[in-house]
Amino acid sequence: MPGAGAAALARALLAGALLLLLLPPPPVLPQPQWRNVSETEAQFNITYTDRVDANLLHIYAFNHSVRRNMTEGVRVSVNVLSDHKDLPVLFVVRQKEAVVSFQVPLILRGLYQRKYAYQEVSRTLCQPQTKAEVETQHFYVDVSTLSLNASYQLRVTRVENFVLQTNERFSFNATAAQPQYFKYEFPEEVDSVIVKVTSAMAFPCSVISIQDILCPVYDLDNNVAFIGMYQTMTKKAAITVQKKDFPSHSFYVVVVVKTEDEACGGALHYYPLSKNASPDEPVDQQNRQKTLEVMVSPAITSEAYVSSVLFCLSIFLSFYILTLLIACWESCRQHKRKGLLSAMDSPNLDTGHSRSIPDSFLGRGYDSYGYGSFGNGSSSSTEGVTDSLGSTEVSYSYVGERSLENVACRPRLDSLSSVEEDDYDTLADIDYDKNVIRTKKYLCVADLARKDKRVLRKKYQIYFWNIATIAVFYALPVVQLVITYQTVVNVTGNQDICYYNFLCAHPLGNLSAFNNILSNLGYVLLGLLFLLIILQREINYNRALMRNDAHAVECGIPKHFGLFYAMGTALMMEGLLSACYHVCPNYTNFQFDTSFMYMIAGLCMLKLYQKRHPDINASAYSAYACLALVIFFSVVGVVFGKGNTVFWIVFSVIHILATLLLSTQLYYMGRWKLDSGILRRILYVLYTDCIRQCSGPMYVDRMVLLVMGNIINWSLAAYGLIVRPNDFASYLLAIGICNLLLYFAFYIIMKLRSGERIKLIPLLCIISTSVVWGFALFFFFQGLSTWQKTPAESREHNRDCILLDFFDDHDIWHFLSSIAMFGSFLVLLTLDDDLDCVQRDKIYVF
Repeated sequence: MPGAGAAALARALLAGALLLLLLPPPPVLPQPQWRNVSETEAQFNITYTDRVDANLLHIYAFNHSVRRNMTEGVRVSVNVLSDHKDLPVLFVVRQKEAVVSFQVPLILRGLYQRKYAYQEVSRTLCQPQTKAEVETQHFYVDVSTLSLNASYQLRVTRVENFVLQTNERFSFNATAAQPQYFKYEFPEEVDSVIVKVTSAMAFPCSVISIQDILCPVYDLDNNVAFIGMYQTMTKKAAITVQKKDFPSHSFYVVVVVKTEDEACGGALHYYPLSKNASPDEPVDQQNRQKTLEVMVSPAITSEAYVSSVLFCLSIFLSFYILTLLIACWESCRQHKRKGLLSAMDSPNLDTGHSRSIPDSFLGRGYDSYGYGSFGNGSSSSTEGVTDSLGSTEVSYSYVGERSLENVACRPRLDSLSSVEEDDYDTLADIDYDKNVIRTKKYLCVADLARKDKRVLRKKYQIYFWNIATIAVFYALPVVQLVITYQTVVNVTGNQDICYYNFLCAHPLGNLSAFNNILSNLGYVLLGLLFLLIILQREINYNRALMRNDAHAVECGIPKHFGLFYAMGTALMMEGLLSACYHVCPNYTNFQFDTSFMYMIAGLCMLKLYQKRHPDINASAYSAYACLALVIFFSVVGVVFGKGNTVFWIVFSVIHILATLLLSTQLYYMGRWKLDSGILRRILYVLYTDCIRQCSGPMYVDRMVLLVMGNIINWSLAAYGLIVRPNDFASYLLAIGICNLLLYFAFYIIMKLRSGERIKLIPLLCIISTSVVWGFALFFFFQGLSTWQKTPAESREHNRDCILLDFFDDHDIWHFLSSIAMFGSFLVLLTLDDDLDCVQRDKIYVF
């Protein structure tokens, strides 16, 4: 067996040897030939026209003096006259500490790997540093090619105004193959500067980059994003640069023209290619040149930061002082009133009887009030109804028919024992009772304030606890996300990620626009102040209940503070999330700035409705579920709604159906059912009320409000379907605000029509808040940036600061809108203070 294996191995070796003999011999590689080298002592500002081929290498030697305290730019310009795209001419510039090489035609790639060829190329050389006072440095330009014959032109020049001066404008031209960059050195007294680049022409699209003084300088479209800070540009660009970020206290301003305009929102003018052209054939862009102007100016100092923070704090802390003064004045007035009441109640020494209290002191009597065309009131409001809180019957009558003393002696029902909302709904006849009460033609607040106070307090406190929970779970990932965004911006240097007003973006630490964040402080401080005001009111109300105060028990609008706490919390969260949004405002986090705006609008409408309908207001769960649905549509509309006909049709149909369902709910006070028989009942009502006998609506005022609301909402739905606005989030917010304003106007009109009055404090709040809202909206619509466009197009809307050289128009919108929201909350809080001494069966529902 070993012998057989050796024989097999021998046969294999023999076969391999025969195969090698049959194969052709390997080709003989040509030996490299010695190339001709041409060396030239070249001079600046002279154009050298020459030719080069595969056997010829041109070397141009230049020398120039470099001074330590003066930087002088050197620029190499070449133009290849022959057309050999497959065999380009290679230019290599050898310096003391750097090598720059490029080929001509220069091939740059664009979108979808399209190629663009450039015959004329100019590059500025990176200047090495020198420690000597004066030093002569040499650099060489090598020209070579594999072409049989290529002619070219070479010119080396010194760059005028290579070092930019502070507050001095400098104009220049640039193309994709002829980028420009300049040097700026920080003065001793300047810690930060803002580099502003402008152009009269939007296109071609360009890129502005700030790079450290290092070699090489990345100044081509395909590598400008490798280092430093950069942003795309059409007509405006601005970058704030801090001295601490550059150890040499100097930097390069690099301007590159892009091969395509798609990044700036422009069209692809050079695509598609011609029919006869190969897909791999480079496209000649002809003269794609842009004229620009650059200016470097000092940014604000650290003292400006301190003064701006103090200014912001002083504005909003003054509201705390003003509130404290008003509270002290109100307390003194109440003490004087109590003293006067005590004096009036004391017996007269002459007659032995108590002095009478004039009606003008206690407030205007409700016996003289009318309700528009309702006459002197409805007798149905005095009908006896079954009180579900006990087995006894309570008769709701006029003030003159029942003494408040008897009311004050009744045991207070608002105890601390646990109770559920379903406690009210365990009686067998409760549905009948609801129908009797809520279908009366003229309702009073007493008819809709029949549930146990413990039940309603617990119900409305859920609003606060729910929104507090939502705020915590919403804010934590938001904060984490925006910190990540800011980190990405700082690490990559890509300033196209965030849509700032770059002409007024003041950095602090890792934050790129601290002023936009600081201006949101008003929402937080004023929201906290509103919570403190509500807390004080609740404490006073609870003390009155502990004293069995008759006015607190049976008079005025029922006091429920849960929605007010939710409104104050929402205002604070709006400030926090708006600040998070402005850390890096962009397309992906817009909902941070709008989510709690929707909540504030919804909570205000719910509070306004709750004032006269405390028993039948929506629960916190259903309310927040509806608001979550609104936010969902906001996100879907922004992502998919732009130019999407199907989305707008679906949204408009949902909008109209939701309006009709809500109108039915409000008109019938919840006494209707959405089931399989709804269409039959609708047809029956239309037949009986519109066809068989044309009778007016039973609830005229409610019908007027709902008709106006439907007209406005149907008009908004039609506007959205026809115009299809790009900013869907603002469009959706406008729908909520329009409905809120409509309901508020209706409430004010009906309040005055019912003979009620508006006291001085809410009247002043209404007037001042309306004025502040007007100014706030003016600054809101200035539009300093928009993520609906490309970052370069958004920067065309940028404007300089207008307040303290620190705050821009949008910051002033934050100031004024926070004050206006706080004032609006105060209006809702104090609007019905005139009813505090009026029994609830004399307060009309509308």
